[in-house]
Amino acid sequence: MEVESYLDDQEQWRQVVTWLRESGPWMLGAVIVVLLAYGGWRYWQARVTRIELSAEARYEALLTTLDQGQLAAGVTLADNLARDYPNTPYADQAELVAARISVQNNQLSDAAARLTRVLTGTHDPQLQLLVRLRLARVLLGEGKPDDALRTLNDPSVKPGAFAARYAEARGDALLAKGDRAGALRAYREARAEADTVDAQLLDLKIDDLAHS
Repeated sequence: MEVESYLDDQEQWRQVVTWLRESGPWMLGAVIVVLLAYGGWRYWQARVTRIELSAEARYEALLTTLDQGQLAAGVTLADNLARDYPNTPYADQAELVAARISVQNNQLSDAAARLTRVLTGTHDPQLQLLVRLRLARVLLGEGKPDDALRTLNDPSVKPGAFAARYAEARGDALLAKGDRAGALRAYREARAEADTVDAQLLDLKIDDLAHS
């Protein structure tokens, strides 16, 4: 029995050796592929981290420059950041900062262009809602109420928590077009969710339209 067991073990071992000889190259190739994939993933992760850290440092420098009152230099830094790190959240934030400065300087077309770039480039749905609202405000400031309404009334957009703000902006655009009844409806819609807007200002707008 012991000899038979020994022979069985030998036969099993020979089968294993044969299998390894036949499958060894394939197994080695599979191992190499796995190692290369893992190494590539680690390299990609490290690269993404380096890019994010560099973009963050640029953004902090931008904020420091603005804190020092150097608005022109800040816009230049924002442009450079957006150019060099276009696929990071810091690029979007830099564009938003620069757009705000443009609004302050009454450079509304530049602000609209920057906001449009963020709107079409970001994959953050909440940021898209906020930027769309700001863009509509800028377009209204440019005297383009129809463009503002198209921006706000995109059928694919669900304002969600921004519903009241969208309704108020829509009311402002309708009022700019001379549609007082439409503006009043929009303001009342916004007032129904006044916890997200300036209720006192809305009341003034509604009273002005309702009693005139």
